[in-house]
This record gives sequence, C-alpha cells and structure tokens, in this order.
Amino acid sequence: MRPANSVRGEVALALGERSLVLRPSFEALVAAEAELGPLFALVERAAAGGLTLAEMAGLFWHCLAERGEDRAHFGEALVAGGLAKATPALRALLEQILAGR
Repeated sequence: MRPANSVRGEVALALGERSLVLRPSFEALVAAEAELGPLFALVERAAAGGLTLAEMAGLFWHCLAERGEDRAHFGEALVAGGLAKATPALRALLEQILAGR
C-alpha cells in the first residue's frame, strides 16, 4: 500500500506492521454519518472522551482507502494493534473532518 498523502487529506493508520491509508472523502464521510450519526456530534463525543470503540472502528472503516479484509478482521486488527496507537490517526482524521483540506 502507498503512503498517506496529507495534501489530499489522507491519514496513516498503523496496525501492527501495516500502515493503512484513511481518506475522508465526501462519500466516506456520508457513509460514516449514515451509520454513526452526525459527524459534529461524533467529534464532540471524541473531545469529551466519550467516543466508543465501535464508533472509531466505523469511522476508520468507512474512510479506508483500500479494504483488504472484512470489517470483523479489521476491527480485530485495530484492537490487536492497540487503541493508543490508533489515537493519532483518529485525531488527524477528526481534524480533517472539521477543518477540511
């Protein structure tokens, strides 16, 4: 997989030995919002420390530039990689959602 292109608003998500690219495109964010509810409320929950694992995994899933596995395996890899290691990608993705490119 190619590296994330920050000029395009992409974010790298490290999962163990792999680095996945998250691309918060309009289509991806609409799909995430359809599943998770309003994105502004999601950002507010994240800022208050109330974002759930399911919400984080769902947002990441919809923003994946390439999906090489099913959602259940992706979720397992996310947990196995450690939520603390996923936090920088979450923060960068939320910043992209709020600020745009």
